[in-house]
Amino acid sequence: MHEEGNSGCCCGASGASGQPEQRLGWHEYFMCVAHLISRRATCTRGHIGAVIVRDNNILSTGYNGAPSGLPHCNETNCKIYRSTHPDGTVEENCVNTIHAEINAIGQAAKHGVSIKDADIYITASPCIHCLKVLINVGIKTIYYDKPYKIEHIAELLRLSGIRLVQVSAENC
Repeated sequence: MHEEGNSGCCCGASGASGQPEQRLGWHEYFMCVAHLISRRATCTRGHIGAVIVRDNNILSTGYNGAPSGLPHCNETNCKIYRSTHPDGTVEENCVNTIHAEINAIGQAAKHGVSIKDADIYITASPCIHCLKVLINVGIKTIYYDKPYKIEHIAELLRLSGIRLVQVSAENC
């Protein structure tokens, strides 16, 4: 039986004002995907998602959590270690957790997907360790939503030529 109207259909969708909803641009789209992926994260300290993209196609995704088959922090306790940066600031990380960027790179490698010359969308700017790996795998541009200790990665960004671009995810 055919029903009249658009109820339940995405075609002709309207926003609260009755106007057609604005289509997301590519940057917003991929950042929204990264935020959705971050909801799979098992880290109790922060949920981060990453999407590796080339030519507007998703190549790989990742979120922060324990290696496959091992206990996650939301199932056990975090095992925190501290490291000191040359400027004296102390950073805390979890022994159990693999960061979202590294998981996305690992997924690409596991499935034989080249990510050279790709871009990455991350819900937070990368830590210095992830940035070093992103440099080595050939990522060209890092798009991020929330800043995370950008002062620690500024010099590596300058030397590597990788672009760091903030993209808001307020429409997600």
